[in-house]
Amino acid sequence: MWKSDKSSPPSPSQASQPSLAPVPNPGPTAAPVSPNRETRAHEPAPKPVDSFRAEVGHIGKSVFVKGELSGSEDLYLDGEVEGSIDLRNHSLVIGPNGRIRATIHARELVVHGKIDGNVNVSERVELRKSSSLVGDISTQRIVIEDGAFFKGSIDLQKEAKPEQRKTVSAAPGATNGVSLVAAGHSSFAE
Repeated sequence: MWKSDKSSPPSPSQASQPSLAPVPNPGPTAAPVSPNRETRAHEPAPKPVDSFRAEVGHIGKSVFVKGELSGSEDLYLDGEVEGSIDLRNHSLVIGPNGRIRATIHARELVVHGKIDGNVNVSERVELRKSSSLVGDISTQRIVIEDGAFFKGSIDLQKEAKPEQRKTVSAAPGATNGVSLVAAGHSSFAE
């Protein structure tokens, strides 16, 4: 079936179709081998490493979750969730097909899809240009790209700083009455 006869011209039906002649298989020794690597029959070929997929849980676009969603790893969510999402110490990425009707608690949030609900994120929120968020946001930092839709309020939280403040003198023997506070504040003595 796959033999080609070079002496006979191709038939009209064969001339209009691309050639499907088999590629000769010279055997297992024809594969290029790096001079620095030994070839072993029992060793599988190295797979490309996708660190994002290896370290992040995934919920595909055909999945619908109703209720509470919580976890102890970063999550890429491209499906639908109705209820609440609790990933307080982890990152959450809402994919372009993600449709969320939930209250969200996370460390970081990146939104490509749609969220209807309040968002409480301890570090950073990113609303990408394809995103839509209707609800209130509480976070330390926020990025809203041009084209993103947002309707709600933003409450920017300050970083939690240690309550213990030590007073340190400006210089030994300073007479100007200036003292420094370790937390970044200064006070002036009269």
